[in-house]
Parts: sequence; C-alpha cells; structure tokens
Amino acid sequence: MSVTTPRGFRAAGVAAGLKASGGADVALVVNDGPDAGVAGVFTTNRVKAAPVLWSQQVVQGGVVRAVVLNSGGANACTGPAGFQDTHATAEHTAAALTSVSPRLILGAGEVAVCSTGLIGERLPMPKLLPGVSSAIRGLSRDGGLAAAEAIMTTDTRSKTTVARGSGWTVGGMAKGAGMLAPGMATMLCVLTTDAVAGPATLDEALRAATRVSFDRVDSDGCMSTNDTVLLLASGASGIEPTPAELAAAVTEACHDLAQQLVADAEGATKQVAIDVVGAANEDEAVEVGRTVARNNLVKTALFGNDPNWGRILAAVGTTAAAFEPDEVDVAVNGVWVCRGGAAAEDRSKVDLTGRDVTIRIDLHAGTSAATIWTNDLSHAYVHENSAYST
Repeated sequence: MSVTTPRGFRAAGVAAGLKASGGADVALVVNDGPDAGVAGVFTTNRVKAAPVLWSQQVVQGGVVRAVVLNSGGANACTGPAGFQDTHATAEHTAAALTSVSPRLILGAGEVAVCSTGLIGERLPMPKLLPGVSSAIRGLSRDGGLAAAEAIMTTDTRSKTTVARGSGWTVGGMAKGAGMLAPGMATMLCVLTTDAVAGPATLDEALRAATRVSFDRVDSDGCMSTNDTVLLLASGASGIEPTPAELAAAVTEACHDLAQQLVADAEGATKQVAIDVVGAANEDEAVEVGRTVARNNLVKTALFGNDPNWGRILAAVGTTAAAFEPDEVDVAVNGVWVCRGGAAAEDRSKVDLTGRDVTIRIDLHAGTSAATIWTNDLSHAYVHENSAYST
C-alpha cells in the first residue's frame, strides 16, 4: 500500500535533523524505469514556494526519475537564495544517485523537489543534503511506508494507497492536515504506476483525477504555497491501459488519499460530505458546496452537534448559483430539516454524535451535482494553529 507497490520504484525515508522532534523528515522516490514519464499539478496560489517553481519546470520536460521531499521547512518566500537551495538539492540528488546507480545517469532536470513546513525560512542545507545521501543509501522496494512517514508535518498518521488495474498498479502517498483548500491542499502527493503511459496521457489522467478529489477537499479555506501532486510512470509492467482505464485507477487512488486527508484534518471531530444536487451546472454545484464548507457558522454548529440548517441556507444564499430560495431543500444525515426554504422535519431527529456527517442540498435548478468534503471547526484547530508556528 505505497508508492513502491508498482514495479520499478524504490523509496526511502530518513531523519536528517530538519524537524525539532528528530523524526523522519527527508523522503526519496526513485523511478528505475524503463520509462520515466511524469505529470504534475500544483498550487494555484500566486505565492509559490521555490520547489514548486522548480518542479513545474522539471515536469514540463516530461521526464522525472527521482522526487526528493522534505518536511520541516517549506522553502517558501525565501527569494532567489531559496530557489538556489532547491536547485542545489536536485543537483546533489542527481549526482549522488548516478554515482551509486550508473544506469540511471540522470541530471538535475530529472529530479522534482517538494518541501513542506514553516513558510519564510531557508532550509538548513548542511543537514538536508547529507539526509538526501542517507536516503539514497536506504532506497528499497519496501521503503514506501518510511517515505510516507517522512513527509508528515501536523499529520497524525501517514497516508498511502493502491489501486489495481489488469496487470498494472497505481500507488501513492500524501501528506496534509491543514490549509486544505482548492488547488489541492497543504499537501504533497506522489503517485506511481508501472503502466506504460506517456506524459500527455498521464497529464490527462491526473487532471481528471484531481478535479474530483483533491480539488473538492476544502478543510479550512486556506490555500498553501507548496501544493504538489506528481504522477510517475515506470512502464515496468509492459502493459498500456486505455486512457480511461488509467484515469479511473488514478482517480480511485486520489479519492482514497483525499478522504484520508479530510479524516486527519487538524483538530477535526467531524468528517463532512456536502452533496449538492439539482444545480444548473457542475461549477455552480461546486460553488455552493465550497461556500457551505467554508462557512464558520456551519462548521462550528457541526462541532456543537447542532443541525442548524438556517446557517446552511444562509450560506447558499451568498453564492451566484441559480436557484429560488423557496425551493431549496436541505437534509442533514438523512433528515430533511428544510423543505422549500422552510422548516420541515424536526431537527431533533438528526443524530450528529458520530464522526461522519452528510449534508445534502437540493437546489431544484437543474440536473448537475458535486460533492465537497470538509470538517468541523473545533477548539483543537484554533489551538493547533495558534499555540505554535506550522
């Protein structure tokens, strides 16, 4: 259940001293081929971390043979020196890998770099680069789980997944627990497949998958500077699935990881699915769901086990979506507490004592639908994001 489940991949996770806790903080994923196709999607934040700017350039080349990731520092808002640190990391990784695996013979332009942690501080390169060397020495087919642990920040558990095709596989790992909003999340994600697929096919599959998974996660409305999702293909299975088959497996993997992100959201006591149906089009369904997901009055009501449908309806009313206020229906955990924009079933019938919550909003304005995944807003979230810097 990791990035090394597909054939052709090795990984490692080590402690380089970037984290004050002393935990693992440098991960490496290597594609041994025979292919080295890649696709990537990145944060849409205008403020982008140095590793995002670097990796965007690398992905345009269509070939990535290694991904080096670190927690313990975002390398964001660090200026030209921070970008040079990213470049130096890629150069060091390429040279060190080539020295121990001559058959790879890769350059810095085939190494993607990802970072996560505190914004605004340079990475301690005298620790990071030896950590990369240590990760290279530790590369193995069993290293996927260690790599997934090394990229954690405020995560309480590592996040991995596998989706299986007919004779080929997609594997993946992700990190993320806060700043989860569209354009993905404060998340790093590496997906791997041993299917035969070129960069264009990989890009199509990845964008189709993230559109209905990571881009539908909206934990706290905050967008990161470092979001990166990479899809690497080794071709080691020798099997070329159809584009639709590949997209389906990548979507399955991304959906699983997205649900794990929401389940581990900082301080959350509720995992919430907001199903918007009857919308005029999909974009409007997404807008309504996202607006409700970001509404602090709704989120705090859920934390207090209060099925306050009035707050939900008020949030829907702030959108530009097409609907008539006196035609909207709202259900919370299967109880239709609002019909036609007014009170319906007794709200006391709603059971919110469990962790899973489903809010269904029927706009009666069309046939389109979308789901947004979010969580409640708790005391623990406020504490975690105020007691110390993350």
